[in-house]
Amino acid sequence: DLTGIESMDQCRHTLEQHNWNIEAAVQDRLNEQEGVPSVFNPPPSRPLQVNTADHRIYSYVVSRPQPRASYLTGLLGWGYYFIMLPFRFTYYTLLDIFRFALRFIRPDPRSRVTDPVGDIMSFIHMFEEKYGRIHPVFYQGTYSQALNDAKRELRFLLVYLHGDDHQDTDEFCRNTLCVPEVITLINTRMLFWACSTNKPEGYRVSQALRENTYPFLAVIMLKDRRMTVVGRLEGLIQADDLINQLMFIMDANQTYLVSERLEREERNQTQVLRQQQDEAYLASLRADQEKERRKKEERERKKKKEEEVQQQKLAEERRRQTLQEEKERKSECLPPEPHPDDPESVKIIFKLPNDSRVERRFHFTQSLTVIHDFLFSLKESPEKFQIEANFPRRVLPCLPTEEWPNPPTLQEAGLSHTEVLFVQDLTDD
Repeated sequence: DLTGIESMDQCRHTLEQHNWNIEAAVQDRLNEQEGVPSVFNPPPSRPLQVNTADHRIYSYVVSRPQPRASYLTGLLGWGYYFIMLPFRFTYYTLLDIFRFALRFIRPDPRSRVTDPVGDIMSFIHMFEEKYGRIHPVFYQGTYSQALNDAKRELRFLLVYLHGDDHQDTDEFCRNTLCVPEVITLINTRMLFWACSTNKPEGYRVSQALRENTYPFLAVIMLKDRRMTVVGRLEGLIQADDLINQLMFIMDANQTYLVSERLEREERNQTQVLRQQQDEAYLASLRADQEKERRKKEERERKKKKEEEVQQQKLAEERRRQTLQEEKERKSECLPPEPHPDDPESVKIIFKLPNDSRVERRFHFTQSLTVIHDFLFSLKESPEKFQIEANFPRRVLPCLPTEEWPNPPTLQEAGLSHTEVLFVQDLTDD
C-alpha cells in the first residue's frame, strides 16, 4: 500500500533484504522512486580505506565557553590546581594503567562488530523515539556501504558520531541537526550516515576517525582517487554556523568532484570506444569464422559428393560384375539347342532394341523362362526387358507372376515352328 509494489514476492524479497524492518524497506523504496540511490546496497567485497591524515583537512572546533572569574577566585583556583596536581597525575596514571590492564583481561565488547546493520537501525529507532521523525535521511546501511555509495555517486558523505553520554549531544540533536534548513542542505547535497559510539559499528568508525569531542561531524569525499576526510566539525555548533561550515567545505572541494567526474566520463568514453572496437573485432572475427565455416562445409560437401560418386561407381561396378556373373550362370544353365530336323523344335528370331537380330531354336515343351534366360545371357540384351509377339500382339509371360506362377511352355503359349519375337527394353522403367 505504501510503495505501490503489486508483486507479493517482490515485497517479501525487499523486506528480507531489510531484515523485515518495514520502515527501512519503505524508505529505501521511496528513495528509489524519487531517483535517490538505494541506501541498502550489499557490502563491498573490499572495504574502502579512508585517508584521515590529509594535511589540507579543514578542522573546525567549537569550544565550550568558560565562566569569567574574579581576581581572587583565580588565585585560589591556581593554588588549588598546583596543590592537586600531584594527586591528579597519580590518579590518572593509575587509572590509565588499570584500563590498559583491564583491556587484556576483558576486551571492550564494542570492538566486536557482529551486526553492523542492526546497530544502525537500532540507533535510528532510538533517535526517532527521542527527537522525532523530522531529521536528515539516515543512510540505512553500514559505514563501508556508505563510503562505497559516496564514491560511486561522487557525493559528499557526512558522518555523525553520536555520543550518548556527552552533555552537548541532546542540544545539538534538537536545535541543530533537526532544524529544517540543516535537513534540506544535508538531504539535497550529501549522504548522511550516523551511529552511536556505544554501538560496535559506531565505535569502530570512532576508532578510525579519532574524534576528540562531541558532537562530531566528518565530511568525506573522493579526492585524488581516495576517500578522504576533508572536514572535521567538533563541539556544539549552531545551525547557521553548521550550514556555513558545510557550504564552505563543499565549495572548497567541489573542484575535486568535478575533476573526478570528468576523468570518470573520459574513462567511460574510452571504455565505450574500446568496447565498440572489441565488438567490431569480434564481428569481423565471427564473419571470418563464418566464411571459414562455409568454406569448410563446401569442402566437406564436395568431398562427400566425390565419395558418393565413388561409391556409386563402385556400386555400379559391383552391379555390372554381378550382372555378368548372372548372365554367365544363365548361359551355362541353358539346355542345348535342338537339331534343325527335330519336328518338335521352334525357330525363333529375336529382334533386339538395337535393331540387331538373334536366331535360336527351342523345344516346344520348354518353358518360356528358357527364352528369357537365353536373351538375358546375351551381351547385347538389356538388363530388363519383356518379350512381345506380333500376331496377335501380346506380352509373353516368361517370368513367374501372380497370374502365371508357372510360366507356360512354348506350345502352350501358341508359338508356331517359326516365330519373330520383339524384345522390349524396360531398363528405364
